[in-house]
Amino acid sequence: MTAHDRDANEEPSPFAELMGEAMAAAERFGHRQHVHLTWLAVRRYGTAEAVDLVSDGIRGTARYAGAPQKYDATVSRAWVELVGHHADQSGAADFGSFVNRHPALLDKTLLTRFYRPATLASAEARTSWGTYGGLGTPDGVAGRRRP
Repeated sequence: MTAHDRDANEEPSPFAELMGEAMAAAERFGHRQHVHLTWLAVRRYGTAEAVDLVSDGIRGTARYAGAPQKYDATVSRAWVELVGHHADQSGAADFGSFVNRHPALLDKTLLTRFYRPATLASAEARTSWGTYGGLGTPDGVAGRRRP
């Protein structure tokens, strides 16, 4: 379920609440808002739970927008793992401080340091999480470059 298809009397889903916070001062949902939403999820729910929350929410939003092909399982999880890794280390109290300490997270091409573009574009990577050369673990994604 996305924020778009809930009954007016229902409480918003955790994803919808996070999306509302991430979009509060934004006109469009760009990369910065993706990272902000992910940071909020990681801080509130921990990295493990944030993986499912963010992935399911983005998948549902893409489906609602008529573009389910835009969802990428590996990209979604890798970003949550990266943000979680840095959030655990930084202790930043607000998102502005967090991205000031970790500006590389605002580079939407950051994952190409860990994955080849062809790997990310593969059907397997788009539909399921895998190690893809040993980098598909939290420490691998957050701490090593691609082979």
